[in-house]
Amino acid sequence: MPHARRIPVVKRSLGSWILDGNLPWQGLLLAVIGLFIATRVLPLEMQKRIVNEAIGRREVDLLLVYCGTYLAAVVLASACKYGIQVIETLIAQRTLARMRRALLEHALRLPLSFFRENPPGSVVNAVVNELAVPSNFVGAAVSTPLSNLLTLLAFAGYLLWLNPLLAVISLATYPLAMIVLPLLQRGANRANQKRVDLSRTFAGRIAEAFTGIHEIHGHAAFGVEQKRFEDLIERLRKVRIVWGLFRYGVKSANNFFTSLGPFVVFLLGGWLTIRGQLELGALVAFLSAQEKLYDPWKELIEFYQVYQDGKVTYRRTMEFFDVEAPVAAAPPDRPPLQLDGRLEVRHLDFLTETGLRLLQDIRLSLRPGEHLALVGFSGSGKSTLALCLAQLHAVAEGRIFLGGHDIARLSKRDIAANLGLVSQHPFLFEGTLRDNLLYACEALEAAAPRPSLDDVIAVLHQTGLFADVLQFGLNTPLDPRRHAAIGPGLIRVRRKFQEKYGARFAEVVEFFDASAYLEHSSIAENLLFGTAQRPEFEPARLAANDWMLDFLNREGLLHRLVNIGIRLARQTVDILGNLPAERVFFAQSPMSPEELPRFRRTLERLRRRSPEEPPSREETLALLELALRFTPGVHKTLELGEELRGRLLTARANLRRALAAEQPQAVAFHDAEAVLPFQPILKNILFGNTPPAPPKVQEEMLQTVIQLLIEKDLLEAIVGIGLEANVGSHGEKLSGGQQQKLAIARVLLKSPRILILDEATSALDNRSQARIQNLLETRWKGRCTVVAVVHRLDIVRHYDRIAVMKAGKIVEIGSWQELMERKGALYELAGKR
Repeated sequence: MPHARRIPVVKRSLGSWILDGNLPWQGLLLAVIGLFIATRVLPLEMQKRIVNEAIGRREVDLLLVYCGTYLAAVVLASACKYGIQVIETLIAQRTLARMRRALLEHALRLPLSFFRENPPGSVVNAVVNELAVPSNFVGAAVSTPLSNLLTLLAFAGYLLWLNPLLAVISLATYPLAMIVLPLLQRGANRANQKRVDLSRTFAGRIAEAFTGIHEIHGHAAFGVEQKRFEDLIERLRKVRIVWGLFRYGVKSANNFFTSLGPFVVFLLGGWLTIRGQLELGALVAFLSAQEKLYDPWKELIEFYQVYQDGKVTYRRTMEFFDVEAPVAAAPPDRPPLQLDGRLEVRHLDFLTETGLRLLQDIRLSLRPGEHLALVGFSGSGKSTLALCLAQLHAVAEGRIFLGGHDIARLSKRDIAANLGLVSQHPFLFEGTLRDNLLYACEALEAAAPRPSLDDVIAVLHQTGLFADVLQFGLNTPLDPRRHAAIGPGLIRVRRKFQEKYGARFAEVVEFFDASAYLEHSSIAENLLFGTAQRPEFEPARLAANDWMLDFLNREGLLHRLVNIGIRLARQTVDILGNLPAERVFFAQSPMSPEELPRFRRTLERLRRRSPEEPPSREETLALLELALRFTPGVHKTLELGEELRGRLLTARANLRRALAAEQPQAVAFHDAEAVLPFQPILKNILFGNTPPAPPKVQEEMLQTVIQLLIEKDLLEAIVGIGLEANVGSHGEKLSGGQQQKLAIARVLLKSPRILILDEATSALDNRSQARIQNLLETRWKGRCTVVAVVHRLDIVRHYDRIAVMKAGKIVEIGSWQELMERKGALYELAGKR
């Protein structure tokens, strides 16, 4: 249906989806349905002939022929029914995907006011859940009514052929059902409309609550939120009960009417058979056909309900999204315009949806490359003006021109190709740093060249994000397959570091040495002296590894380690048992606060036993696990003696030989000439642990590593790996400053001609703010028109012009020197700050 594609999705009828894109599948359905109807009627005739001819004449050959035909028809009917259901499902899922695609395409272009009025949960529920029922209707829209109506007609025709009087009387209940059932369905429709609206509201409230979960926890507002939900839950409960009663009423009434049919057949048909006016075989066929009439009738009723539910849900969903996008997403027949940096605002007013005037008669003009700072008290309209300039707010009156073009007539793609916006609270998407960094450039597609890695690194340096990305790369576990190309280079960097700087950083790095006990590794890590290749050999699981238990027992270490576990448990319980269960108090113990009650109970049981009675297996494993976690350089609750250190080093060597012989693929042992698989890249370079050290020394060591990476041409590769770090949902794995620097870098990477900064550096420290400000004053001065909403007045001195806003108006504008000499609004504002 080509014409349907030109109609906005919210204006399309539900019926328009039936054939659109599904015509070949619907044609195939018609062919299968024709075969299905024939195979449904044939068994009825076979039943009659089996009773009247094969059994009546006692002819076995006829019995076998008729029974074989009956079986073949039943098998073929089942296959056809399955084929119909498969095609229905394919059509429904294809339609659901196309509905969602079209609705998302429409929803993404809706004005921001729509999303301010409707919580995200309502939008998500509408797109994800509410389209399923309409698409199911589309999948069955041709096959279900057609196949079942034809089946009813075929059965009715066959019954009329057997006995017209009996057929007419037994079928008389169906017209009555067609009067009663729609009345009940209308009640179900009314309840369903309320259910859809309440479900959408409920989903929106839930999404709002979980989005603001930090505020709820911060204010302990659990009761407040629960009260907000109570009314909705109760209303939804009542509506769903009414909806269910009507739906079940439809089914019950349908069952009643269909049950009347067999009653009439038994009564009237039995009487006719007794009088010899109806053959016994015909009565059997009649009863079978009457029984089978229930199936297509039932499917028609269910389809009617699906249609009604789908129609209601579809209409409510499309009404919900039926909002006109104020501007086009992209120009229809040209590439995005390439504008210069001129910016002009003429008599601009902005009103909220409630009629509140936030901006009034704003007038300003900027030449290409000129920088303007917007200052004023909170609520003066600075951010509102910035969002209007970025086309994110529709202005009530007045006009805004970018590069001589009215932005009301520019598409979103035109704006994005020329203007970049960084907000005070930037949004990061689930994905990698690279995904988020290139997001703005990817959105432009062919309108701008894709940035190279050199471009990316340059922007990372400019915004101060380079060190963070490099740190992410250095902390990434080395995957031998994914990172195979850098493995040899890392080994060369390792050699150079240890040869040239090993002695210098000996106090900062605990280098791996097979003959030395590692103070900053746990007992388990000291024993393994390598990386587990199988889960059961990971340090945290060694206590439950039967092979390892047997080895420790052979080495005479099992009992000693369990005793160490007992000592650690006793000291921790004695010292920390009465303190709050906070991790800061447990920093020097291998026991976590959550484990304290369990070990307290274990110690109590051990005290009640005789000294000769050993701990149970469960207690032994728990105490052994505690001992294997013990790290001398971190946990100060116990001192390992030199004799035990020696025993553990001997066991390390013996373990290596035993594993090589019995478990050759269990552990990848530390080797100075091989990479450490699945260990951080920095640990691969240093070939050792990095215990806590003064920040200055750590920074010096990191700079040394960076210099070596540059010499071995590996720096870009490590940065590339760091760019693959996942930022988490909403960027939760990044600090606030990192998020804001990433948002700035994302916009700068596309080199916009006009840059809007809405307090874009508010989450940065003074040093990072100064870096960004210096970047604007050097690299972007004269190249990019900048409008910056600024809170700190000490950074606006070097802006070409400063506009002071108050109560939605620009009360004065000029350079810093001019405005301070005038001793007006800026002078007053600076004095109050």
